[in-house]
Order: sequence, then structure tokens, then C-alpha cells
Amino acid sequence: MRITSPEFEDGEKLPEKHGYPRENTSPELEIEGVPEKAESLVVIADDPDAVEPAGKIWVHWTMWNIPADADRIAEDEAPGIEGTTDFRKTGYNGPNPPDGEHTYYFRLYALDTELDLEEGASREELDEAMEGHIIEEAELTARCGRLS
Repeated sequence: MRITSPEFEDGEKLPEKHGYPRENTSPELEIEGVPEKAESLVVIADDPDAVEPAGKIWVHWTMWNIPADADRIAEDEAPGIEGTTDFRKTGYNGPNPPDGEHTYYFRLYALDTELDLEEGASREELDEAMEGHIIEEAELTARCGRLS
């Protein structure tokens, strides 16, 4: 399984329009090779580099129950149910790290079920619901520095 973006290559800079306080829109993501057994997909975007200043991995986006036959997630679209981020908001919340350049991870999970979670569920609730249901996963990284 693979997750890519037509807007940036793995490890490259995230276009500034996807950051906060710019347009703050989620990037377009392309999906390939989803296992036939998959019933749904999950996307999680987070920032492990935030552990030093924030004391935890900072969650920028969670979305689940994306149809397993999806081959792309268009910019600023949510074909699934979105959870609450560390910004205390649902939906995508773009990067603008307070210190230097951070690496952001867009992780894609193929699950053998749909999740029974309400909109606005936390990352912890999502992780717990996914436990034992992950068939395959893939990741895409992007870098972003302070936006002024």
C-alpha cells in the first residue's frame, strides 16, 4: 500500500498553503495498493518533532471510515469522519512549528472493519479502536518550518 501527494515528494517541504496561518487546507493525497480485505481506511497526520517543545506527539489530523476503494483524498476534503486534534478542533489543522523545521507524518492505515467512533473522537480513542484491525500501513513525510 502506498500514500503519496502530487504536491510534494516524500521528505520534501509541505507547500506553505497547507500550514497555519496560511490557507490551512489538507494536501491532496493519493492512495494505491489497498489490500482487497480492507473494509475502511484511516489517515493520521502528526508531528513527532513536537515532543521536545510540546511534551507529546502533536496531532494535526485524524480521519477514519474512509471508503476502502478511495484512490485519492482531494485537497481540503474529508471523505471520512474527522476527530479532534491537539488544536482542540475537528478536521485538519496545518503546521506552523514554534521552533525550527519539523517533519510531519501522513499515515495511512487499511483496516479489516469500519470503526464505531463518533465525530470528534480523540487520537487515543482512534488508536484503541484500530487495535487488532490494521491490515497494512503506509506513510508519507513532509517538512515545514515556522510560517510568519
